[in-house]
Amino acid sequence: MPDWFSRSIVDDKTTMLTEPFVHAYVRANIWHLRGRDADLLVDTGMGICPLAPEIETQQGKPLLVVATHIHLDHVGSLHEFPLRAGPRMSAAQFESMDEAATYAYMFHDLEGAVSRLPAPGWKAADYRIPSAPLTRTLGEGDVVDLGDRKFRVLHLPGHSPDSIALFDEADGLFFSGDAIYDDTLIDSLPDSDRTAYRHTMQRLLDLPIRIGHGGHGPSFDGKRMREIATVYLQRTGGI
Repeated sequence: MPDWFSRSIVDDKTTMLTEPFVHAYVRANIWHLRGRDADLLVDTGMGICPLAPEIETQQGKPLLVVATHIHLDHVGSLHEFPLRAGPRMSAAQFESMDEAATYAYMFHDLEGAVSRLPAPGWKAADYRIPSAPLTRTLGEGDVVDLGDRKFRVLHLPGHSPDSIALFDEADGLFFSGDAIYDDTLIDSLPDSDRTAYRHTMQRLLDLPIRIGHGGHGPSFDGKRMREIATVYLQRTGGI
């Protein structure tokens, strides 16, 4: 098996992982943040190869895994972890990982699904996401507490109806999932809602972030986030 994950050290508490051999369309960012009392893992990639062995945590220290929404490139390895949190509004779908909700079926015939086989005989057509019932559900205003920092949950629909993000109001650190990121924003999926996405972008214009770590693309500061939001609003009908 090739080394399926690439790893980038963001700072002394934050590591980003990606799956470099997966098609760019479904190559998501996976964020590991080390807290005082617990660690946080935001999203889990495609699940083509095991993710859990790649996440280094201190012995006995809890690792809370948060899925920002139920799409395939964010929940593929969720089942590997015991503490699983995700959007309250799609909680029932995490129990089945229904392909209509995850869009896993889109990967089955995606041309160039992977640029290197993870194992001999592997086929994209056989890709499945195991059930991963949530052990905690998250909605607007809930708090994820790591001991030395707290994240407020924001419900930011548009890309998907269940999209959530995590915002440290004291520090300005923002894990945005696919609510906003510095790459081509996707608002044309069957469950996307451009009106809701516009409301999300309007809300983000006023969010005082220091640094944003998105579900795709490079990280961004507050100025760049406002630029991304403004361009989207202009493209979809003006501010």
